[in-house]
Amino acid sequence: MNIEEKIIKLKNEKNAVILAHNYQIVPIQDLADFRGDSLQLSIQAKKSQAPLIVFCGVRFMAETAAILNPEAKVILPVEDAGCPLADMINVEQLREFKAHHPEAKVVCYINSSAAVKAESDVCCTSANAVQIINSFPEDETILFVPDKNLGSWVAKKSGRKVIVWDGYCPVHQWGFTRRAYEHLKNLYPDYKMIAHPECDEDIIEVADEVLSTSGMERYVKEHDRLIIATDSSFTDYMQHLYPQKKLISLNTRAFCNNMRKTNLKNLLNALEKEETIVEVPPEISEKALSALNKMLELSH
Repeated sequence: MNIEEKIIKLKNEKNAVILAHNYQIVPIQDLADFRGDSLQLSIQAKKSQAPLIVFCGVRFMAETAAILNPEAKVILPVEDAGCPLADMINVEQLREFKAHHPEAKVVCYINSSAAVKAESDVCCTSANAVQIINSFPEDETILFVPDKNLGSWVAKKSGRKVIVWDGYCPVHQWGFTRRAYEHLKNLYPDYKMIAHPECDEDIIEVADEVLSTSGMERYVKEHDRLIIATDSSFTDYMQHLYPQKKLISLNTRAFCNNMRKTNLKNLLNALEKEETIVEVPPEISEKALSALNKMLELSH
């Protein structure tokens, strides 16, 4: 029995569900019961009836699943799979930010800790950020944490007054350059570029489409000849799904090291031992749940 067969057998025996973010490596995504972006996986985690959820992603995602589905045991296969973007703001910094803008509402990107979610009015993902911002009255000032690139893009799209925190995803901020884009456009002039809104403004300006991860997936399904500016693991999986399509990552070396920590060996280990359980203290969970539920209500 190979490792994939062992994982499937154990998963079925334990009535477990495997959720995988679409920045995971191809073999993990192939084994998952559900794969998708943060919004899609949040919805699946909440709906799941399984007693055991194995979340192949990073810590803030597993925390979100644990908050949305307190009945389930949530396992993160790699305990130290974190998120540098989420680490760019802590609860004390957010409280200070709020104190400087006491009338403002706080919209927090889902790429944040449970404690930061608990201090926010509503969460958002890249897929629903504009929709969430537009749900506030037009004259409302909004504090957006922690991603400055997504926050700035949302402000432009919505025309709202948004004050952004100075955080960023290192992969999307530093992984892609205008020079790389110009080089590829010279080689492939008929290719369009799609970019994630976490990218630096330099890339956003020249992208043909700025899309969330799930938006990119839909776009790839319908189009061909694309340059893709997001985590290269996403491009790898799209190429795996559509081998006939011509897809190029803007930078094949731009990927999240934390996402790539999850492999078949530690997924099997997580199912066997159930040791790396993710739990959120009740006083934080209750407040964070309010912000997450509000996001889900507004996303319909």
